[in-house]
Amino acid sequence: MPTPRNDRHLSMSELLTDVSTGAIDTVIVAFTDMQGRLQGKRLHARYFADHVVEHGTEGCNYLLAVDVDMNTVDGYAISSWDRGYGDMEFVLDERTVRRLTHLPGTVMVQCDLVWPDHTPVLQSPRGILAKQLERVSARGWTALAGTELEFIAFDNTYEQAWNAGYRDLTPVNSYNVDYSILGTTRVEGLLRAIRNHMYDAGLDVEGAKGECNLGQHEIGFLYADALTTADNHVVYKNAAKEIAAQQGRAITFMAKYNQREGSSCHIHLSLRGEDGSLVFWDGAGREGTRTELYDHFVAGVLATMADFTLLYAPNVNSYKRFADGSFAPTTIAWGEDNRTCAVRLVGHGSGARMENRVPGADVNPYLALAAMIAGGLHGIEEELPLPEALVGNAYTSGLPKVPNTLGAARDLFAASEVARKTFGDEVVDHYVNMADVELAAYNAAVTDWELRRGFERM
Repeated sequence: MPTPRNDRHLSMSELLTDVSTGAIDTVIVAFTDMQGRLQGKRLHARYFADHVVEHGTEGCNYLLAVDVDMNTVDGYAISSWDRGYGDMEFVLDERTVRRLTHLPGTVMVQCDLVWPDHTPVLQSPRGILAKQLERVSARGWTALAGTELEFIAFDNTYEQAWNAGYRDLTPVNSYNVDYSILGTTRVEGLLRAIRNHMYDAGLDVEGAKGECNLGQHEIGFLYADALTTADNHVVYKNAAKEIAAQQGRAITFMAKYNQREGSSCHIHLSLRGEDGSLVFWDGAGREGTRTELYDHFVAGVLATMADFTLLYAPNVNSYKRFADGSFAPTTIAWGEDNRTCAVRLVGHGSGARMENRVPGADVNPYLALAAMIAGGLHGIEEELPLPEALVGNAYTSGLPKVPNTLGAARDLFAASEVARKTFGDEVVDHYVNMADVELAAYNAAVTDWELRRGFERM
C-alpha cells in the first residue's frame, strides 16, 4: 500500500480502523479544478469504507468545464450538452489521507481524474503537473517546491461581504503590519488556528508574518516535492477560508483586492537527484557555483515566461497586480536576490533555488509548477544560454515585459509552439477557452468605475 507522506497523514488501513471505531464519520474526496479550487463530495465514512475504497466514485465532467460561478459554458471539447455531461471517475491517492481537525470527525483524500475507460483526463491540473514530473523523473531528478501564499483577512463574515458588494469591509489590521509582531498578535486567534490545524493536516508549517496591505498576512510552509506542495497548497487555501468563516471572518486570495499592494504567490523551485544529490549547485555551500544545467533551466523559464503567463496569471484580476514599484514584477528578467525581477535566484548549496515572482494568490499551483518545470526542461533540452543578471531596478531596465492583460497572455499561450509541444493541443485549447470565458464575462460587465465616471458626467 502507498506510504503516507508523513506521520500526520493516515494510511488507508488506519483510516478504516478509525471509521470502524467511530472516530471518523465523514470522508471528503476532492480534486482540484481549473480555478484551483477543491471540488468533490462529503461521504459518510461507513459508505466510503464499504464501497468507495474498493470501487471508487464519480462526478460530472462539467466540473472541468465551468466558469467561476459554476455556469456551464460553451467551447470545451471534453464536456458539453452535445456530449451529455457524463462522468469522470475519482481515483483516490492514498498518500493524501489527512485529518481536518477544524471539522469534527473528518478526513480528506485527494484524487486524480480518469474517464470511465480509465484513461487519464488530460485537462486535470493535477494530471498536467504529474506529466511534467514524469519528465523530471525520467532524467533521475525530483522537483522540490514551495509556495508563498498571501491573503487579506477581514472582520466581516463572507455573507456580510457579499451583502456589502465586497465594499467598505473592515480589514483585521488598520495599517501596514509587514513583519510587525504587534500587528500579527492582533490577529493571532486566526493565524494560530490556521497554523495548528494545517500542521494536524500533515503540512509542515514554518510560520506567519504580516504583509503590507491592510489586513494582509502570509503563512509559510516548508518546501516539499512539487506534487505534495501543490496538494498542500489547495488544502491550506480551502481550509483557511473555512477556519476564518468559523471565526466570523473572511479571507480573500484575490491577486489584487484594492489599489494597495496585491497578494502574491511566489513559487520557489529546485531540482535534486533522486538520491538527494545537488543538481543546481556545484561544490560546497557559498564557495560553490551554479551549474550549467541550473542556468539552462532558468533560461528556459525566462524564455517561456510570456508564453506561459496564462498559467501563472489566469484571471482578469491577476493583471491588476503587475505595477511598477509594487514588488510585483513587470519585467522578464532575473537577478541575484533582486525582488524587482520576474525571477529571483536565492540560496546556495542545497538551498539554491529560483523564485518565480509572477504568480498571484489566485494561481492554480499545479498549472504554475507544471509551467515552470516545462519551461526549465525546455531550456535544458535546447541548452539555452542564461542572459546576464539584471543589477538594479528591473522596472526601468527597458527589457521585455510580462504580458499585462489576460487577452495578451491568452493569445501568446494559444500561439505557443512550446506550449503545444509540451502540454498538447487538448490542454492548450482547454485553458485558452477558460481565458475566453473569463474575458467574455469581464467584457460584458459594467463596473463601479464606469458608473462613477459616466453616470452623470458623460
